Amino acid sequence: METLTLPGPKARSIVERDRAVISPSYLRGYPFVMDHGRGTQVWDVDDNRFLDFAAGIAVVSTGHSHPQVVKAIQEQAEKFIHISSDFYHPKWVELGEYLDRIAPFDEPAISFMTNSGTESVESAIKLARYHTGRSQFIAFLGGFHGRTMGSVSLTASKSSYHKGFAPLMSGVVHAPFPDPYHPILQSLRGEDYGETVVRYIEEQLLGRIVPAEEVAGILVEPIQGEGGYIVPPPGFFSALRKLCDRYDILLIADEIQAGVGRTGKWWSIEHFGVQPDIICLAKGIASGVPLGAMVARSHIVTWPRGSHSNTFGGNPLACAAAIATLNLIEKEYLKNAAEVGQYTLDALAEMQMRHPSMGDVRGIGLMIGVEFIKNRQTREPFEELRDRIVQMAFERGLLTLGCGKSVIRIAPPLCVSTGEIDEGLIILNEAITLAERGSS
Repeated sequence: METLTLPGPKARSIVERDRAVISPSYLRGYPFVMDHGRGTQVWDVDDNRFLDFAAGIAVVSTGHSHPQVVKAIQEQAEKFIHISSDFYHPKWVELGEYLDRIAPFDEPAISFMTNSGTESVESAIKLARYHTGRSQFIAFLGGFHGRTMGSVSLTASKSSYHKGFAPLMSGVVHAPFPDPYHPILQSLRGEDYGETVVRYIEEQLLGRIVPAEEVAGILVEPIQGEGGYIVPPPGFFSALRKLCDRYDILLIADEIQAGVGRTGKWWSIEHFGVQPDIICLAKGIASGVPLGAMVARSHIVTWPRGSHSNTFGGNPLACAAAIATLNLIEKEYLKNAAEVGQYTLDALAEMQMRHPSMGDVRGIGLMIGVEFIKNRQTREPFEELRDRIVQMAFERGLLTLGCGKSVIRIAPPLCVSTGEIDEGLIILNEAITLAERGSS
């Protein structure tokens, strides 16, 4: 397979200019410098073509520059670009009505529009505290909820996100996330491992650390993203919902990466048969235009006028992009995500049989993780191998991103075809083969 000469001269020049003026805190996996994209394909500034299996961290849900999304943005830009949240405009209301219709709970939904996932989480923190009159939260090890001060206090996927920023927000304790591939708690006979984790929360966290009557909410990703694309066991959410109901604790679902159709349903929590009280969303909602939302059951939204607001929330360009995005997902891409996602999982399971380093293949829809290990008995993560595979795939025209300790995420745009999956997996297979051999 042909390898690309990367970075090309134009890309090298832009990377050097970037170093002089852009914060070094950003994570840059490899020197891809984008010029343009269409659907699942992207080209860099040196005209090298790539398949995008990362989708801007699960953001460009309808593909790069979908014509209908571009048209919606252009039409809105010709009318007006900004008016602020002090006033009203039709697209904002229309988006709120759409979210009310597809929200994953039975009662009416009220939305607070934000500019990012972390702002959605911050809004949920404030609303949960205000509504319940309680101050404490439970989150999960491996969870990622953002990097602003409140949300990063709930984040527990990497210690580097906390290093140098103490003291963080008080009132947060963490429980193990129910990872079926790496369980750390002992289950009782006949007990689902998800039930084990919930029992730990009740007996240990609520019993020894934080009184239940002081817990405002439990914040959880239905499928962990940054932590490793981990799908919990089937008993987890039913037990967690019962726990929340027992102690009047709000169940807050972070759907920022897993939601908006990525799993073949609107919301990943719908796969587990429970209804949350609040959801946080962003990423895929507007195909790349910055937008997020906190969506809550109407009876919870008890804060008064002026208690929480922002300048750019409900931005008309972002709302127009979101409405176009949601229409496309509903009409075409929910079904495609489910079907092509299963096709991809089946293909990866077959590939796994030929590669001893592929310890686990997991996911739902087009949120798929492949975990690389040193051997299948110990399941010890093989981070260095994973990193080599990501780099080799890039050099052969495939964009991927790591997560967890040694996982590669497969999260292409929801419009991806089976032919594009085949092309991408050929590249991935070669990268794995060469990395396992120690070749380059």
